[in-house]
Amino acid sequence: MSACPICGKPAHADYRPFCSKRCADVDLARWLNGSYAIAAAEDEPDDDAPPRPH
Repeated sequence: MSACPICGKPAHADYRPFCSKRCADVDLARWLNGSYAIAAAEDEPDDDAPPRPH
């Protein structure tokens, strides 16, 4: 059984991967307020940026 990513207690099947609704709600609140962020790589150059040398 895995551990809850919020508090470390054993995960509960009803709230997997969390141990409780409270920890699931804490995680959701962190996503909604921007505490979590996924790094993004810039794939396309800006139109205003000078061309990069190859």
